[in-house]
Amino acid sequence: MVLPSGFALPPLPYLLALGLAVGVAGAALYQARPTVTARAMMAFTPWIVGGATLYALYQVDAVPATVRPLVGAPAVYLATFAVAGVVWAASALFPADEWDLPSAPGLLLLAGTLTAGGIVGSALRIGTERGGLLLGPPAAALVGSLVVATAVWLVANLNSERAAAASSVGWLVLVGHTLDGISTGLGTTLGFGEQTPLSRVLIRAGGAVVELPFLGAAWLFVLVKIALATAIVVYIGEYAAEDPEQGYLLLGGVAAVGLGPGVHNLVLFAIA
Repeated sequence: MVLPSGFALPPLPYLLALGLAVGVAGAALYQARPTVTARAMMAFTPWIVGGATLYALYQVDAVPATVRPLVGAPAVYLATFAVAGVVWAASALFPADEWDLPSAPGLLLLAGTLTAGGIVGSALRIGTERGGLLLGPPAAALVGSLVVATAVWLVANLNSERAAAASSVGWLVLVGHTLDGISTGLGTTLGFGEQTPLSRVLIRAGGAVVELPFLGAAWLFVLVKIALATAIVVYIGEYAAEDPEQGYLLLGGVAAVGLGPGVHNLVLFAIA
């Protein structure tokens, strides 16, 4: 068993609706053919934050029953892609490599920020209403992840032209997976269990050696996540130098796989 616990498909009517939404988004993107740039991939960041927060709300039973099947795992990732994909396709006529409005990255970022802002705000309100928020440790994990990931990214850029070719999306990959690792470590010290079987193996292996403050037994998991993310940035960075669109698209997907769980962890710890 390699899938995370809680990973389940929604009931058939919801699954069909979700499949239709994803199909519409895919068709819109195919028709619009938006240009893939580093800024376009970075503009998906708030959408990832919004989707991850919805899943945290799902886990604390704070989502209306009518939409609950759409915000579990993996449905929430597909639903988020469907909405963000349509927005990206709709903005494809505008410039793709600048932030000033109107531009594809600017519109995607603006719509995502407004969406994620509302969702995160709701999560904080719900956490407060249910007895308070735990903001200190999650904030420390976020700041620590940004510092560590940025330091690794700078070193990688100075020592590898391939890593430099990954541009800002390479930095986002490192931030996402560092955040996933450090937030997982924080969770083990707060009494939360790890959902992914392979991650639990690394955490147990680290705990058999030593446990560290803040990271607990997950220190080895954190190191492995950072090392793998760095290797991916270097490897796909070479591809991005030759084919920027395909390279940035791959890097964006890798970043989402780390950033989504990392943000989910922080929000869940804060409100649960």
